[in-house]
Amino acid sequence: MPSWIPASGHALRHAGIHFDAVRIVGILGEQVAYEIMQFTDFQAGPIVRSRVGARSMYFLVPPGTARAHRWPAGAEALVREKSAFVGIPALYGMTYPLDWRSLPTDQDPFVETKLLFELLMKVVNDEISAVR
Repeated sequence: MPSWIPASGHALRHAGIHFDAVRIVGILGEQVAYEIMQFTDFQAGPIVRSRVGARSMYFLVPPGTARAHRWPAGAEALVREKSAFVGIPALYGMTYPLDWRSLPTDQDPFVETKLLFELLMKVVNDEISAVR
């Protein structure tokens, strides 16, 4: 497992060093996580779920890639320039209020940024069409 994952509990990690992150808030984050898990046959790469406040999902993407896209409302790129930090849970044990929706693996150390963006835009466009 990557060295940035703590052995126990959880720890803050600076975005843009080991990974960039895309935070997607609320139900939108849940839906995008579901879509990317289905699309990748449950091999999506690291997704951290926060169970407090707006209940966000943090999709960990390769460093330097999150700023390549114009993220829609409800999604935010967390990169080094913004001095953003992301809470990272340990793999096992008590990590509340954070947990893993999808673990990093040797084969999938990151969520694929382009795929995340495409699936997010599909979900957003489907929701807009449903309202019309």
